[in-house]
Amino acid sequence: MSKIGKKPIPIPKGVEVKVDGSFVSMKGPKGELKKRIDGIVSVSDGSLLVKPQDNGSMAVWGLSRALLSNMAVGVSDGFEKKLEFEGVGYKANVKGDELELNLGYSHPINIKIPASLTVKVDKNVIKISGIDKELVGHFAANIKSKRWPEPYKGKGIKYEGEVIRRKAGKKAATAA
Repeated sequence: MSKIGKKPIPIPKGVEVKVDGSFVSMKGPKGELKKRIDGIVSVSDGSLLVKPQDNGSMAVWGLSRALLSNMAVGVSDGFEKKLEFEGVGYKANVKGDELELNLGYSHPINIKIPASLTVKVDKNVIKISGIDKELVGHFAANIKSKRWPEPYKGKGIKYEGEVIRRKAGKKAATAA
């Protein structure tokens, strides 16, 4: 039995749920999401229940429930990731539908912003928000991969609140 899969998913107020076979669509104040779910989805008393099918979908039972839960939260509240960048001359700008990053390379890096996401830049913080948790996280990881935080000076892009373990440099190592 799946500990996560058997929990009911509360449907937030203002969210409409439609189940059509294996496809589930949710519409809320922030937007609409559709997803194919492995399992039997039923709506009852303001909550969703996911049950595994007989053909071996026990392995993805908890995943299906988590995906539906993320859809419900996304269409009602949305998701947000914040990235911090640190370094001399590091800058970020939103130009139309592209994010322009100056990260110490000889050229700026342009990343196309997906249509369903909103990106804002405040000083050294990039805020990514949208209704699809998977897309928000993937786009944030794509930005972070352009300049990983390095452990000696702490320069690079990191998630807000992420702790980068710092290393001692050569001078500190030889002095000991």
